[in-house]
Amino acid sequence: MSDRHQLADRDTRFPMSEVEYGEAEENVTPAPRRRRGRRIALIVLLVVVLLTGGGLLAGGLYYRSVNSSIERVDAFNDVPEESRPQVVAKGAMNIMILGSDSRDPENTGGSRSDTIILAHLPKDRSSAQLISIPRDTWVPVPRSKNGQHGGRDAKINASYAWGGVPLMVQTVEQFTGVRIDHVTMVDFSGFKEIVDALGGIDIDVEQSFTSTHSLNPDGRREFVKGRQTMDGAAALDYARERYAFANGDFTRIKHQQQVIKAILDKAASGGTLSSPTKLNSFVRATANSVSVDKSMSLVDLAMELRHLRSGNLGFYTCPVKGTGRVGTESVVFADTAKAKVLFDAVRRDAVAEILSAGK
Repeated sequence: MSDRHQLADRDTRFPMSEVEYGEAEENVTPAPRRRRGRRIALIVLLVVVLLTGGGLLAGGLYYRSVNSSIERVDAFNDVPEESRPQVVAKGAMNIMILGSDSRDPENTGGSRSDTIILAHLPKDRSSAQLISIPRDTWVPVPRSKNGQHGGRDAKINASYAWGGVPLMVQTVEQFTGVRIDHVTMVDFSGFKEIVDALGGIDIDVEQSFTSTHSLNPDGRREFVKGRQTMDGAAALDYARERYAFANGDFTRIKHQQQVIKAILDKAASGGTLSSPTKLNSFVRATANSVSVDKSMSLVDLAMELRHLRSGNLGFYTCPVKGTGRVGTESVVFADTAKAKVLFDAVRRDAVAEILSAGK
């Protein structure tokens, strides 16, 4: 069985993001590590559908090969329908994007660093709002299907380890009140491959810092304040680093969002859309690297979103009160009042209110 088919078969057995879940760590056996480089960058799904999708469809390129090469995960079968939020705004779409970093040097023993993004696509498809939920957000986690985990408060991505994608869907839906329509899974380490395929990206570095978990042989990379062009390895180091900053994961989330936008900008402006050869290479690489739920059609979504560019995307982070400790765990406390306003606007497809609440 190939690496990619093994991934599709084990969508309910993902490892934890940190060796820090207390009793959960004792009860969960991490899944085997995936082979490095099997998936592409966080949010590459949106790169494909937002930027390459129109050209893909207009030229009739690779429909069959793209569709057949995308892995599918069973995201919803184990989610009790009676526990799910009702659809309020028909026609709008909410996609949960789960990212892991199989190349992160911090990760040992199969543990992963997870990223959670709720992507909202309004009914008119004129924009997209991407809301990052810090992985250490302290939330109620429903009980897992096997009854051995959950049923208590924990870090939000503990649900990923305890019950795979279905329990993560259930946890995020319960926390946000937003019904998840689709799920996509990508490997953060793939930033390197996609950025190199684009010939590098331009990033404005807001402050100088040193990455101590770099892909460089000595594990270090210096970033100097100012605008610079980054290759894939540098972009991955930039988007991964958190220990160099006082507010850690929040700066990392901001850097991830910067890299996502830069990828979109470069794909649109670097000739990818107009060059059949570049489009071929780009689409095939991404299609071979993305996993989505069983009902999601990238081709249909590409048709709907073919006019969007990075300027139509808004990046936000779930409102939080700050960080602290619960027992031995370092956690993030959500600002539940502000989060409720934000996610209620998402639920109702009230884009103007999302923009206001997300500031």
